[in-house]
Amino acid sequence: MIKDTNKVNFQLLFGKRIKELRKIRNLSLRELSQRCNLDYSDIAKYEKGEVNVQLSTIYELAKGLQISPKEFFDFEFDSQTDYV
Repeated sequence: MIKDTNKVNFQLLFGKRIKELRKIRNLSLRELSQRCNLDYSDIAKYEKGEVNVQLSTIYELAKGLQISPKEFFDFEFDSQTDYV
């Protein structure tokens, strides 16, 4: 079973990565939301790690950022300590 704190940390890191990729492309939340047909307030919640992201949302974000979905996961996370 995965520890809740590790889930939250993963979600936060994932959200930071979304924001980083958006900023690299000089896109505002509204601009990205228009590109991927998602509400900008939802994207803000993903970036803050407040909401768990669905696969279909990852697809839409990748499409809007014009990247491969795997680029969202390019961050360091120690999965060896995730299990109790």
